[in-house]
Amino acid sequence: MNAREKEEYLREYEILKKKGKSFFPYAIMKDSVMMLIVAAVLIVMSIVMGAEQGPKADPTTTTYTPRPEWYFFYLFELLRVIKPPALVPVATIGIPTICMVLLLLLPFYDRGPERVPWKRPIASITGIMVIIAMALLTYKGATAGAPSEIELATAPQYEKGKALVAESGCLACHAIGENGAHGGLGPDLTDIGSRIPKEAIKQSVTIGPGIMPSFQGLGEKNLNAVADYLASLNGED
Repeated sequence: MNAREKEEYLREYEILKKKGKSFFPYAIMKDSVMMLIVAAVLIVMSIVMGAEQGPKADPTTTTYTPRPEWYFFYLFELLRVIKPPALVPVATIGIPTICMVLLLLLPFYDRGPERVPWKRPIASITGIMVIIAMALLTYKGATAGAPSEIELATAPQYEKGKALVAESGCLACHAIGENGAHGGLGPDLTDIGSRIPKEAIKQSVTIGPGIMPSFQGLGEKNLNAVADYLASLNGED
């Protein structure tokens, strides 16, 4: 945009601003009407189509898989990428806040008058990168495995014990491979089979030493399956 075009633009802008309509009540009335229309549509849809009701919440269940709302999938995936517990505040507060501040300050460090995208590389590249990053993290967060899944490869004879460990809430305190609570209340079980014999593992699961709950209610057959699976873990891929 040369000096002549800029001067012409400012002149037209000044004329339009003088002829324009006031914010109150014109703009407020228009926005209010639109809000009422949207609210009415939502109310009609909820009455006609209904709202799906899930099962009654059970606070004692250990099989529930918590998932965030879709618009938080990007943050959910960010927490999966940044695994050390000490860095959780960085993932939840630091990175999103820094990115938001940089976006808010974009008009201040890119003050070019051009409106054509390819003539404003800073704003265009920033916008494109934000869209790509948000889309990628949202997709990966939406398709990520459940927190109650164990991704370590397992021999067929140990699949039942693996499923029982995942479904019984063990990953809330323990880590197995890349899954579970790294740095949680319980020790890492990735190589427990190389450190503790099977019978000792079964006794710990049955009795529940310290603050660990007892899983005697699983029954003898399931306890053996859990002990067999945990005893097979030696820290090797």
